[in-house]
Amino acid sequence: MENKIKPGLTGEVRMTVSEKETAVVYESGSVPVFATPALIRFIEKAALLSVASYLEEGSTTVGTRVDVKHLAATPVGMEVVVTTRLAEVTGKKLLFTVEARDRIDLICSGIHERFIVNTDRFVSKATGKLTK
Repeated sequence: MENKIKPGLTGEVRMTVSEKETAVVYESGSVPVFATPALIRFIEKAALLSVASYLEEGSTTVGTRVDVKHLAATPVGMEVVVTTRLAEVTGKKLLFTVEARDRIDLICSGIHERFIVNTDRFVSKATGKLTK
């Protein structure tokens, strides 16, 4: 099914910023606004969801690069919409353009890269580090 993964696929995640997604909780800042690490979490989720149903059984995607500008602060209680668009497919490499908006501003833009991997082999290689 991987050959069905073509540029143009889109993903979207809608969420309302809660206290648990703030820079204070993530320890990435001292202000109670939507944290950049939390934003990246939702970017990765939207990208994963956009291609998940096209993957072969036993495969998944893993994030390998995030390059975004966090352009505006979003307060607790405001909805954020994260969208991804698959821009390029090169073998197993997937490159997405990403953006996020609250109801006032474009709060983020950039790119996100993922690779298609065999889930069992990937986990085995990672856990194999424990025995070295």
